[in-house]
Amino acid sequence: QVQLVESGGGLVQAGGSLRLSCAASGRTDSGYAMAWFRQAPGKEREWVGGINWSGTSTSTYYTDSVKGRFTISRDNAKNTVYLQMNSLKPTDTALYCCAIRTSKNSYAIGAASSYDYWGQGTQVTVSS
Repeated sequence: QVQLVESGGGLVQAGGSLRLSCAASGRTDSGYAMAWFRQAPGKEREWVGGINWSGTSTSTYYTDSVKGRFTISRDNAKNTVYLQMNSLKPTDTALYCCAIRTSKNSYAIGAASSYDYWGQGTQVTVSS
C-alpha cells in the first residue's frame, strides 16, 4: 500500500506560479513512476505529466499544453514529487491529483489505469 498526499494548491493570478507537492508514504520502495492528472469542473480527467525512475536515472514527460511551463521533479529522500507550475493560465484551473505506479512493466504513461494509488487532490484556481 502507498499513500499519497498532495499539497500546495491555492488561488493565484494568471501569470503566477505554484508548486504542488505529492508526498508518498507506505511501500514507497515499490514505486516506479508517478504522474499528475487534473480535472476541471465538467471536464474529463486530463494527464498533465509524469516521471519515472530507475536507479539514478529519471525521465519526465508532459502534455503539450503545459510544456515549457510545468516541471516535474522528485526528491527521493523525501519520497516527494513536485509539480512546479509557472505562467499559469485560467485554463489550468482544476483539481490536481498525483498517482503512483508500482509495476516496472511497460505502460501507457498518460492513462489513469496505469497507476495503482491516487491522492485526494489539491485545488488550483487561476484568476484572470
